[in-house]
Amino acid sequence: MQNPNQKMNIDFKNTTMIEGFDGGLLFGQAFILRKVSKFVAGTDEDAMLPIPVFYDLETKKIIADSLPKEIREDYKDITL
Repeated sequence: MQNPNQKMNIDFKNTTMIEGFDGGLLFGQAFILRKVSKFVAGTDEDAMLPIPVFYDLETKKIIADSLPKEIREDYKDITL
């Protein structure tokens, strides 16, 4: 696993553009919320887990690659 404090050395020439609905290039950042059972969380009550995602500003659809692979199916109707 990569150290989150370690900076990646990426040459931007080796990247590709991501387009949203109708060719839009600007995106917003938001959170989806997932409920975590108190038995899994080890707490007295269920917990909420915020997951940061990027979304298309026009359609409000989530960029699928910004979701963890394990939950993409749950959001398939609202992803690009």
